[in-house]
Amino acid sequence: MCGIAGIFSPRGRQVQQLKAMTDIIRHRGPDDEGFFIRPKEGRTGLCLDGEDTQRVNDNDQNRVQLQIAEQQHLVLRVGLSHRRLSIVDLSIQGHQPMSYANGRYWISYNGEVYNYVELRTELVSLGYVFQTKTDTEVILAAYAEWGQECLSRFNGMFAFIIYDSLVDSLFVARDRFGVKPLYYMRERDGSIFFASEIKQFSILNGWDPKLDRETAYDFLAFSILDHTSKTLFQNVFQLPPGHQLFIDCKRSEAEQCLKISRWYSLSPQKFEGSYYEACNLFQNLFEDSVRLRMRADVPLGSCLSGGLDSSSIVGVVNHLLQGSGAPVKQHTFSACSEFPQFSEKKWIELAVAKTGSIAHYCQPNVQDVFEQMEKITWHQDEPFGSTSINAQWHVFQMAAEAGVKVMLDGQGSDEQLAGYHSFFTPYLNTLLKQGKFLQLAQEISAMHHLHGYGFKSLKYLANGLLPEVVKDKLKSMDGRAHAAPMWLNIECLSGQNPFMSPDILKSVRAHSLTQLTQSNLQMLLHWEDRNSMAHSLESRVPFLDYRLVEFTTGLPDEYKINKAVTKRILRDSMEEYLPDKIKNRYDKLGFVTPEQLWLRKVAPEMFRAHLDKALDQAGGVFQPDNARQFLENMIDGRTPFNFQPWRIINFGCWMDVFGVKI
Repeated sequence: MCGIAGIFSPRGRQVQQLKAMTDIIRHRGPDDEGFFIRPKEGRTGLCLDGEDTQRVNDNDQNRVQLQIAEQQHLVLRVGLSHRRLSIVDLSIQGHQPMSYANGRYWISYNGEVYNYVELRTELVSLGYVFQTKTDTEVILAAYAEWGQECLSRFNGMFAFIIYDSLVDSLFVARDRFGVKPLYYMRERDGSIFFASEIKQFSILNGWDPKLDRETAYDFLAFSILDHTSKTLFQNVFQLPPGHQLFIDCKRSEAEQCLKISRWYSLSPQKFEGSYYEACNLFQNLFEDSVRLRMRADVPLGSCLSGGLDSSSIVGVVNHLLQGSGAPVKQHTFSACSEFPQFSEKKWIELAVAKTGSIAHYCQPNVQDVFEQMEKITWHQDEPFGSTSINAQWHVFQMAAEAGVKVMLDGQGSDEQLAGYHSFFTPYLNTLLKQGKFLQLAQEISAMHHLHGYGFKSLKYLANGLLPEVVKDKLKSMDGRAHAAPMWLNIECLSGQNPFMSPDILKSVRAHSLTQLTQSNLQMLLHWEDRNSMAHSLESRVPFLDYRLVEFTTGLPDEYKINKAVTKRILRDSMEEYLPDKIKNRYDKLGFVTPEQLWLRKVAPEMFRAHLDKALDQAGGVFQPDNARQFLENMIDGRTPFNFQPWRIINFGCWMDVFGVKI
């Protein structure tokens, strides 16, 4: 897990720009740094060191150590840089950028390919020889053997840039679900920049951050980001998940273009076996996913919220540790609350007791939320939708302080296993369209008894039947996110509902695919990456093993939802690892904060003050009087609580932190 940067500039760029892009993300990799430069003049590449470059000793005579600080006169045409967080093969042999095939290939890589051991064995049988124990070298050998087709063989999370010095080309790729970030930006002189974090572009000469109004509308009105290749910064884009990019560096500036193509499309594997068979296969796939993600040469821990997802991971890790005879106990890290209705400590303690884990707890407070808002916003690169990000921040901070460098987390489970109650809408509508009226009635009854839904269960049914314009009007009446919130200046920001597609709620599978590839998941992964890497810590997500996702998305609906029980197959396949009370719990919190109580009872004045500040910071984006009235209505209880006030507050903070202009 690391941070990377890359530059291709036909006219040439000063080498210090590459260094500055690397320095600003030292938090992503404090263990080592390195640079590869292809000068504008000449065909010989140079390897340069930085202040944090790892060395065997200062008297190593086998390596010429050129310091980048002493090469400021260099003008590069191609440049790669790397910040390393050492996870696998902690020796100097893991240094990047790494070369292969006598210096033909050079790579700067962020992530982990978990099946590198198996791939190495296969490549050795084909005649390849390896000098290191890293997955980085395996990627290079795989690229040398299979070219771009190597991507389909990788099981992992990754974003990398490979430079082929023989043919003078750049190959850039991102993993299937976008677990690891990769951004790019083009300038008028033909230069193309690549980065792990958007802030890396802020050090470039001529950086002039301007707001992308359409993306801002999507975030402010509907609380969504990372659903397209666009970002909140004009002219800054992300390479979409499952995509690759190729640059022929030999082409002239006028001929230069980015060749972006999709290398992976999520294709659900239709399953026609029994539910019992499905549970067995799910268990085997999930256990193997966790096993692969435990490969590390550093201490490993787990996030534990007390819900099904994290408790399943903790249970399987404990099982695998016991099976291997490992003498160490698992460490778990959790965020709790002083308010019982927002605290999951009683559930967490059940999972800890069953596994014998060593538990660590933190308790975020509202004062800390506002004191650390600017710092977290800077690390996140873009604003975030609720204060729950602060809770996650503290969990990773606590893990780092305990000496843990790899964490397992449960992202991706809800999206593929119908864990959100929004899945009730496509499920009920599917039953209605199929004429299964008795089963439909049973489901509505179960929703009432299990979740306390009365009339609300009919709202889920109607949500899939009503025209979008009618639903939007109903949402505006009860204060939920809708197309034209009273506090937003629609004349400044324009856009359309990103959830207007009629296919989104067509079926449970369609909704799941949307959640996994176009809406919710990419935001969660963005927050997870920045919060973990801010503390020089790698986060791994076992539920996003592509074999598991392709399997679960191909299952029949009733294997995931049945009698209002969500995540049915997860509950039953993980039965031996879960405490009974967690297996049978039906509420959902996660690493939440008591934002509703903070806003209405504990610190309304803080919210008022920071809202006023945000209205000044983001002048023109909001309707100030309406925004203040909206907040007052929510504080007084006249408007149901939601996270819209926080979005206003944090959006203003973000514009100020990054100096964004409208």
